[in-house]
Amino acid sequence: MGKEILKLQNGSDIRGIAMNGVEGEDVNLTRYNALAIGAAFAHWLGFKVGKNSFDLKICVGRDPRITGPDLADALMSGMAYLGVQVSDAGLASTPAMYMSTIMPYYEFDGAIMVTASHLPFNRNGFKFFTAEGGLNKADITEVLEYAASAHILPFEYNAESVNLMQMYAAHLRSMISTGVGGDLSNMKIVVDAGNGAGGFFANNVLAPLGADISGSQFLDPDGTFPNHQPNPENKEAMESICRQVCETGADLGIIFDTDVDRSAAVTSKGQPISRNAIVALAAAIGADDYPGGTVVTDSITSNELHTFLEDNLGLKHLRYKRGYKNVINKAIELSQEGENAFLAIETSGHAAYSDNFYLDDGAFLAVQTIINAANLKREGKGIEHMIADLAEPAESVEIRFNLTTDNFSEVGDKILEDMNTWAGHTEGLSLELPNYEGVRINYSLDGHEGWFLLRKSLHDPVMPLNVESSSEGGVKLALALIKKFLEGREGIDISVLS
Repeated sequence: MGKEILKLQNGSDIRGIAMNGVEGEDVNLTRYNALAIGAAFAHWLGFKVGKNSFDLKICVGRDPRITGPDLADALMSGMAYLGVQVSDAGLASTPAMYMSTIMPYYEFDGAIMVTASHLPFNRNGFKFFTAEGGLNKADITEVLEYAASAHILPFEYNAESVNLMQMYAAHLRSMISTGVGGDLSNMKIVVDAGNGAGGFFANNVLAPLGADISGSQFLDPDGTFPNHQPNPENKEAMESICRQVCETGADLGIIFDTDVDRSAAVTSKGQPISRNAIVALAAAIGADDYPGGTVVTDSITSNELHTFLEDNLGLKHLRYKRGYKNVINKAIELSQEGENAFLAIETSGHAAYSDNFYLDDGAFLAVQTIINAANLKREGKGIEHMIADLAEPAESVEIRFNLTTDNFSEVGDKILEDMNTWAGHTEGLSLELPNYEGVRINYSLDGHEGWFLLRKSLHDPVMPLNVESSSEGGVKLALALIKKFLEGREGIDISVLS
């Protein structure tokens, strides 16, 4: 197979270009790659759980991408080559694939989800699970190293078809029924699945409970994603569902990403609850059950959110790193040390509760949101009541600087090292401590308060810069100062600041 396959690693996932259709993007996630990766995962899993491959049971599901069926077939063929008992879940969500490893009756030794989340139609990838959760970065490296040396032939197999999503939907319905003490006949809810895998939530979870889902949109799976990017962080996607909620007079909107491991919400007034607000809502939902508990977030959360979590909800806030697995693993680590870290969540919408196996499940977060919205409606209140005290920054921007040298990682490290020193002797700046990613600096410039964070990208020759201000005009001042610091440096393109 060769070492080229190692380049498919994307942190704790595998991702690549699976079909032609975008100029300049050549296919590197092939059917033969998938064949080898399937066999490699089975090999890795056998060692992990102490079983012979003939005794392993592994389930494969997929999102609606055009290349999904072929790649899923190749994965199963590769595993069957080693004697694995393979099952086909068909169209599924990523969280449901994890649940297949712990759900009574199924309890598969492992599961694979074929998805590339919100990436364009020509991309695809794989997420892997055992009963302990999703594989970590080091695990994926091992799997790909096995695959690099594999010599697998296509193999005829018989996969058992499993209706995993039917059982998973029943599990979600049961949670809602218990949480609201009945059905949802008092609720009108718009669901936007973005033509991904989330349409089941409207049709098989909410509708059977009596909710009015008539205003829902883009529920049919379509791997070309013709309406908008299935992504709660995408501006066009959020504008679309906000309009739909207003036009249909719904009580609530729920939007999912392609594989339903992320979600966001919309109030009855068409206001988005995403990014910092979805973190605030997820924390508020759990605050009564976990008083004084810890919320672990990614690094780009706002100062206003920090104040809301600690002062308004009485929780502890640990601002950690970008990367949903980083956030989840940190919460698990704190929990094992005896800290009540009940929530790990990224501003992207990956939310993992301790009472849901630290699984980032957009449908689980949606269920909790709907339960609270339905109960609040009986009191004449909307879901926004739960985060009414959350202030928003007046200005917020993200800028991405391209690093232009082959040794971009070293260049990025040097810039961060110098910025750390610069902040220490520049008037109006102070380092945010503790800090776990890049350099985060609080500023006070001409009466404007705010912060900025410069960090290295997880995988690419890019340095993202996030800047926020509590008042209009602060971002401009901060950017001018940052530009002055970066000017003249080799290896970084700051033309975006011109």
